[in-house]
Amino acid sequence: MEYIIREYEEKDLPRMLEIWNEVVAEGDAFPQEELLDIDGGREFFGAQTYTAVAEECGTGELCGLYILHPNNIGRCGHICNASFAVSSRRRGARIGERLVRDCMKQGAAHGFLVLQFNAVVAANTRARALYERLGFVRLGTIPKGFRMKDGHYEDICPYYHTL
Repeated sequence: MEYIIREYEEKDLPRMLEIWNEVVAEGDAFPQEELLDIDGGREFFGAQTYTAVAEECGTGELCGLYILHPNNIGRCGHICNASFAVSSRRRGARIGERLVRDCMKQGAAHGFLVLQFNAVVAANTRARALYERLGFVRLGTIPKGFRMKDGHYEDICPYYHTL
């Protein structure tokens, strides 16, 4: 299947919310705990430096998205951060890889010099393998840095890649 990665549009919001909220509800990757409604989603996605969707060619179905924004301010404002969400029905189709590659290009195009992931859950081996395959550098491990949906704590692994 072929996909295009493009900047999101207002019409995309309902499907984006389904995908985003699915990942939030799973409780094993995103730090957010609250689901977004249409107004909250419009504000949240609109506040990012760049928000993109993965659209299946031919059908126009959205199957993933990412958000890109500064990781910090001022003297560290050249470092960006991102979050990725892929529909559970489409995981394993390399959509995440396409999203990460596009995010790296967009980060550089928006003037960022480094892309940093602050809290990759250590148990998220598929994401970690992808980041490492793309040349991201692991910065170490933060013990019990992420509270899972069931209340137990997992380690997190920060990563970075120069752009």
